[in-house]
Amino acid sequence: MASQNPFADPLRFDRRVPECALVIFGANGDLTKRKLLPALYRLAYERRLPDSFAIIGNSRTPMTDEAFREKMHESVKEFLEDSPFDEELWSNFARNIFYVAGDLNDAKLYADLKKKLDELNRPNVLYYLSTQPSYYGPVVEAIGAAGLGRSTEKGWHRVVIEKPFGHDLDSARALNARVHSVFPEEAVYRIDHYLGKETVQNIIAFRFGNGIFEPLWNRRYVNHVQITAAESIGVEGRGAYYQEAGALRDMIQNHLLQVMATVAMEPPAVFEPDAMRDERAKLLRSVKIMGPEEVHLHSVAGQYRGFREEKGVDPQSQTNTFAAATFFVDNWRWAGVPFYIRTGKKLPKRTTDIAIQFNSAPHTLFSSEDGRAPRPNLLILRIQPEEGISLRFLSKYPGAGMRLRPVSMDFNYGSSFGERSPSAYETLLMDVMIGDATLYTRQDMVEASWKAVTPILDDWSQRVFDFPNYDPGTWGPAESDAMLARNGHKWRNG
Repeated sequence: MASQNPFADPLRFDRRVPECALVIFGANGDLTKRKLLPALYRLAYERRLPDSFAIIGNSRTPMTDEAFREKMHESVKEFLEDSPFDEELWSNFARNIFYVAGDLNDAKLYADLKKKLDELNRPNVLYYLSTQPSYYGPVVEAIGAAGLGRSTEKGWHRVVIEKPFGHDLDSARALNARVHSVFPEEAVYRIDHYLGKETVQNIIAFRFGNGIFEPLWNRRYVNHVQITAAESIGVEGRGAYYQEAGALRDMIQNHLLQVMATVAMEPPAVFEPDAMRDERAKLLRSVKIMGPEEVHLHSVAGQYRGFREEKGVDPQSQTNTFAAATFFVDNWRWAGVPFYIRTGKKLPKRTTDIAIQFNSAPHTLFSSEDGRAPRPNLLILRIQPEEGISLRFLSKYPGAGMRLRPVSMDFNYGSSFGERSPSAYETLLMDVMIGDATLYTRQDMVEASWKAVTPILDDWSQRVFDFPNYDPGTWGPAESDAMLARNGHKWRNG
């Protein structure tokens, strides 16, 4: 049975996971080395995992248990952040790390996994698909064929699936049918690491835990919302993958629409996993679907100069490395309020934030320092690199007269709490092992977000863009600024 919502439980991180084994498919990849093993080691360091917790890594590369342990040892030492590395703790932790080599398309692999799981005799099993997306369906079906998928009276069997979940709406539905042929929905955890970030979780606390903000969280007071996820780097050797995905699929369809849903959803009746996910799903279903004539007005594609020279990229590639879109929500709370979302590679800096701009005062009594009308109030929720919240309001400038200047009140996670925040993968791995799906994406959310971007994908697939159309180090193509200017708005680039 799923646990209660973690936010309602002050002892959330004092709870230990039950005795279980974690099988990682694709354990030789970057995700395992950079994120999964460091997160699991940190959970062990904080005594949140049982001593019997076991990890079984898999990839095609032949390797002994000892060789795999040594490889993970070096990875954890290299990528562990904000934590000391304890060799003695690692030795105890690594005793239960194992490796099973094999091709994902070979039935023998799953027979070998079954044998290893039988030897370990752990009642609960978690499968983590850290593979190419094309393997998700085949691997799940092979798990089922080997008799490894169904939960029993002795324990549960769950699966974690990385994004992207499908390439479009039809493929997402088809993949879901394949997954459900083996695992029921309550055993399927579609992971979105953005939802595990502290600031994204804090949106919920900020809105529903403070009486002064929620009454303002609607069309009467909010003028528009901007969500930006910018990267200063390019595709960094992932050109072949990125060429198939693009910025719209890679970021907006999953991460950023989920962030938007968290910002804009209605308050749940109770603070439990299903109630929370119901409200996010309802918000996504309320996103207005663009008509063919609206796509040109409400979406912009971009590609940075130099992308076509990246390794694995077609010299005539039409892939978008920048995407921006304007979404509207058809409900009473948000009717008429634009939600601007943008993401891109090779932008001026790495930053992810949410800027909520409020309406200006209805009657301007004062001028600003430069003589123009004062700027409206702005609430900024910073997700990365520095997590925190800023509120911009107006204050009198010192001296004679009544001139106003924007000032900020800032909250910073690191300095305010004076302690380390768990990484997104620590939070999400802990949650799946205790059976809490609050921060995971449900199938109806996946389908609703695909529906929201489908008109854009359809339109862009039929167009030939004049790419590249922005230089590295800029904020994307000029059409992105024009999209906001039509509504009298400007991107916040500060």
